[in-house]
Amino acid sequence: MPTGTTDQPLAHTFAAPAFEHASVVDAMRIGIINCHPTASLKDVARIMATYRIHSVVVNEMEGGSPLGVIGAVDLAAAAARGSFLSTAAELARAEPVTVAADESLGRAAHLMSEHEVSHLVVIQPQTGHPVGMLSALDVAGVLAWGGTA
Repeated sequence: MPTGTTDQPLAHTFAAPAFEHASVVDAMRIGIINCHPTASLKDVARIMATYRIHSVVVNEMEGGSPLGVIGAVDLAAAAARGSFLSTAAELARAEPVTVAADESLGRAAHLMSEHEVSHLVVIQPQTGHPVGMLSALDVAGVLAWGGTA
């Protein structure tokens, strides 16, 4: 187990219920960082680097329905291909995978696995509007620190 400088195990800082009792809202990040479909690959990279995030939602207007999601791996793959002139719309995974905030975290993890994605757009159950993001790392946080020891 990793340790701090005092040879004591690292204490957790994530407060959540145990994984089997957690819902998406317990682990998600509130808010959406987005870009316009015409944004360049460089613009998307700057957004990710500035906000230190691993995915950007592509949509026409803030708060609007997402057209797609660009993950850091998508960005790296485009860079490897030399696709520097691609737009966000061309690079984004079509049909972003969504999950309702009140769904179980287990269901969200299943969706990530089934669709081979590391991020889900979290939607408000009543309206379907995007309200946040859930990453595989957020799921890992609940697995690691959720519930009591």
